[in-house]
Amino acid sequence: MRNLNLAQDDLLAMPRLVRATLINGLSGYKCPVLIGTVSGNGQTNLAIFNSLVHIGANPPLLGFIQRPLTVDRHTYENFKASGYCTLNFITERLHREAHQTSAKYERSTSEFEAVGFSPVFDESFQAPFVRESPVRLGLRWEEDHHIRANDTRLVVGRIETVFLPEPMLHEDGWLDWDLVDVVASTGLDTYHRAQRLSRLAFARPDEPLRELD
Repeated sequence: MRNLNLAQDDLLAMPRLVRATLINGLSGYKCPVLIGTVSGNGQTNLAIFNSLVHIGANPPLLGFIQRPLTVDRHTYENFKASGYCTLNFITERLHREAHQTSAKYERSTSEFEAVGFSPVFDESFQAPFVRESPVRLGLRWEEDHHIRANDTRLVVGRIETVFLPEPMLHEDGWLDWDLVDVVASTGLDTYHRAQRLSRLAFARPDEPLRELD
């Protein structure tokens, strides 16, 4: 197999869409989620994002990257205005419908209805969850940070509520994601089955690695 060595000049010389596809794929496997929000007039919105990142555990924070606000960004606008959004993980069975939410629907159209997902509102939370998703998180707006290099934003939310199957959570806090069949993604259009290889104990110098059950 021949190796390539691409310099920045090589990347910049590529056609725009080819370059975008390549760079989006270079970050490797990620976990896509459906972000649910609601507007001030009660219009539900659902969109797939593949940029979810762990920010910290105390307080419990997650973040995602929002593309430039040069056009309407319904998810960002709703989340910032209402202060709430949901993260809904995607299974193999749901990935086609989830991908369809990336289409540019009008603001007056609910992606829930357009692709066939069921919105669920919890009494204690002001954003719609996806009933079909096995793992659902509720986030409250915390802050956002403008990334000047490309005019994107890192949006940070605080985890307020978690819904997941009880067998998935172990006593030490470990989550068995294999039980819920969530997919991974690469780039903007490719989905993969995820499978655990091993779970390893905390690494220490001069000690052999130990596998955990």
